[in-house]
Amino acid sequence: MANRTNHYEAAFEAFLRDRRVAYVAVDEKKRSMLGDGTLKSLDFLVSRAAAGSWLVDVKGRQFPGGGQYWKNWSTQDDLRSMASWEALFGPAFESLFVFAYQVIGDRAPLPADQLFWHQGLLYGFVGIRLRDYVRYARPISARWGTLAMPAERFRELAEPFEEFLSDDVTLCASSLYAG
Repeated sequence: MANRTNHYEAAFEAFLRDRRVAYVAVDEKKRSMLGDGTLKSLDFLVSRAAAGSWLVDVKGRQFPGGGQYWKNWSTQDDLRSMASWEALFGPAFESLFVFAYQVIGDRAPLPADQLFWHQGLLYGFVGIRLRDYVRYARPISARWGTLAMPAERFRELAEPFEEFLSDDVTLCASSLYAG
């Protein structure tokens, strides 16, 4: 079961249900064991229309966050764990970060018809493949083990999450709305 106290994950799950997408919500209460270490749990297994599935880690952020647009930070542990899940599940599964942006200003990460209302809050769901994120992410804080992509590069490579559900997943950066 997903952490329903996390409004970003609850909104994403409601979005999946609304779109009638097959998914499994992962119980995040305990980290999984792998060899001598542990792995951070992913949040959802999401089925694609075609073959394969997405291993989804939801990253909740506000838009704008702290006066900045396109905040997309993550942690080294997130990257390591998602890469491990991808290797464990095999080639039919691909890791994906879904940035669940809660829209709090007068601009949004997606056009209005791609936004989603949940419990009185407005969200835009933007996905980016782990392989793209890893390639361009740069350290923010060594102490906290955080990294992020430059906003311009993130906007080039990230897509509205719904694009990841189609048979033909193509890059369409023009779908990302606000600057």
